[in-house]
This record gives sequence, structure tokens and C-alpha cells, in this order.
Amino acid sequence: MPGARFDRVWLNARLATMDGPPGDPLGAIEDGALAARDGRIAWLGRRADLPGPAAQTTDCRGAWILPGLIDCHTHLVFAGDRAAEFERRLAGASYEEIAKAGGGILATVRATREAEEDRLLRAAEPRLRALMAEGVTTVEIKSGYGLDLATELRQLRVARRLAAEEPVSVATTLLAAHATPPEYAGRRADYAAHVAREIVPAAAASGLADAVDAFLDSAIAFTAEETAQVLDAARAHGLPVKLHADQLRDDGGAALAARHGALSADHLEYASPEGLAAMARAGTVGVLLPGAFHFLGERRRPDIAAMRAAGLRLAVATDMNPGSSPALSLLLMLNLACTLFRLTVAEALLGVTRHAAAALGLDDRGRLAPGLRCDLALYRIGRPAELCYWIGGNPCVGRVVGGR
Repeated sequence: MPGARFDRVWLNARLATMDGPPGDPLGAIEDGALAARDGRIAWLGRRADLPGPAAQTTDCRGAWILPGLIDCHTHLVFAGDRAAEFERRLAGASYEEIAKAGGGILATVRATREAEEDRLLRAAEPRLRALMAEGVTTVEIKSGYGLDLATELRQLRVARRLAAEEPVSVATTLLAAHATPPEYAGRRADYAAHVAREIVPAAAASGLADAVDAFLDSAIAFTAEETAQVLDAARAHGLPVKLHADQLRDDGGAALAARHGALSADHLEYASPEGLAAMARAGTVGVLLPGAFHFLGERRRPDIAAMRAAGLRLAVATDMNPGSSPALSLLLMLNLACTLFRLTVAEALLGVTRHAAAALGLDDRGRLAPGLRCDLALYRIGRPAELCYWIGGNPCVGRVVGGR
């Protein structure tokens, strides 16, 4: 339209801005409109107040518009599956027993090392598209199934290729400190030092990693001292850090994440109130992963009361991975976060929008506000609570990424 003020406008919509005050965090706007220009939100408010025309107009017919959903913790690029281990767990084997017997992460490492880049890409595409179909517009993808420099970088390259080939944003995270590879058997500390001295600097120099993560678990992964070495190396090379923390025992992971100014600490089932409070003071986001909790049959729930008391921001993610959370649905994680962990609807929805963006260090998305990326998810629902309520449904009727 000649003289149009906006590139595109969405009319007859209900907006959940996720930008409201503490008492109303959804910030709902009934009979609303949203306008985009140059890939960013240019205006939003009541439809009656729309200040000008657009080159394109979409009638949403009463659909709800939320910020595009963000899955801030996935291990989406890998080869093979671990369905046989699932059967073993059903027969009584524990996650730790399987890992110590050479299964678990190392089984996926073997398959991933053998897979060429294109094969990894083809395997990852349907997993990513399943998330996108539900309204996800940003995904974090970790490495961690190579445990050697070549394969770790291969995983990160695949993640970058996915972002180039699909209409989605991808944040990449180096997770070389995920487990001790077979060639370092019995030399865990030596491998942690290798990650810090060789793999982290190479990943930083390649430009393939947006952040660095590590798995702190004194029994099956790395000790606090070994983990700190990796996180220190990341920060020395200008990369923000994240942490798999306190999933199976309290190893002080929450406090360690806080000391290192981590973007997030994830899992947290055994995190202490003191560690959670330290995270809140440091601005570190707590990422809840109910899919892993459910799939592994865990009984120790995260201390949500302590998290609330500390004022900790909470995100929710799939933890999509072949061993402990083969989850292809972020909407299902919303339901599990509410039913298993007793999050409120508002807490859960903030967890896949505003707080998920913070967990990735992305301040240009996760809310509907002028100046932010125009990443939107449209849903044919009566109220936002339905996104947490339905089990197995997908009411997504549209996605917008960068205004398109």
C-alpha cells in the first residue's frame, strides 16, 4: 500500500505480551493489533488505536498472539536413539548404572562420531520442525555428543546450518564437558583440562559457539573443580556460560553457576535454597526440565517454593535428547511443569518466552513490545491457560519469525 506506515499488521487479535506488571505478567490486550516494520515490532495496542495502515494486513479472527516460543535447552543434534536403554530402565536399571556400563551419553557419542555432517542434519530436521510446528521461533542447541574437537564442531556446524535452512533462530552451546570419553577413561580430570585448554579456545575461535555449558555431577560427569576450570576458560574467551546443575544430587551447582555469572543453571532438582538464592542475586535463570524428571522416573522435585521466595526467574525447556528426555513437544513441557512441578500458568508461559530469552542472554525477544524482534506464535485458543492444559494437542495456527 503506497504510504503505508507499517510493513504488516495483525488485526482482530488477543495479545499476551508477557510484559505486564507482577500482578498480571501476561499483560493481555483484548481486541488488539500488532504492527511490524523492518522485522521488528513497531506498535501494539488496542485495535481502535492503530495509528496507520500497513502494506499487508492479517485478520487473526480472535486468535491469541504470544511472543514466539523459546526452547532454551535442547541436545537436538545427535545420531541414533537409546530406546533399548529405555527398556532396561523399565526392567529396573538406573540411569547411573546404565552410564557406568558404557551406555547413556557414551552410546550416543559413539553413534554421533560415526555420523557425517549431512546425516546429522537430516536426522535433526524433523525434531526441529516438530518444535517449530508448536510456535517455537528460537531454539538452543548444544553439542556434547562428540567429546572430541572434530565432532563437537561438527555438531555446532549442523546447528548453524539448521538456522540457515529453516525459519528459526538457533543459539549454539558447546557442551564438550558432558561426559568423559572412552579414550580418557580413568582420567576425567585430564579430559576436563583438555576441554578447557584446547576445545573451548578452538570453539571460540571458530565462531560456532554462542555459549559454553558443562555437566556438574561428581558421580557420572565432572566435579565442581573440573567444571569451574571449563567455565573459567569460556569466560576468558568471551563466551557466556551455562550449567547442568544439581540434577541427581546437590553438588553445589547452583552456587557455582552464580559465582560464574552463568546465564542459567538447568535441572536443579537437588539445589539448596542457599544456592537458589545465590542464583537469583546473580541474575542466573533457573531452567526446569520436567521431561527428564518424568522420563527418568525421578521423585525429588525442584524446590519451587524456595525459587519463588528467592525471586528466581524460571524457564521451562524440553531438554530434547535421546537418553533422558526424548521430548519433541514444548507444549507438553508446559503441562508437565504445571502438573508435576506445580507452576502457575503465568510462570510456565513466562518460562517459554521472557525467562527463556533471558536464559539465552537474548534481550531482543520473549516479549511483545515495540523495538523487539517480531517473533510471534498464533494460537486458536480461548485463553492462554489452554497451552498448559491440553495434553497432546497443538492449537498453533501461525508463526512469524523476524516479521515474516
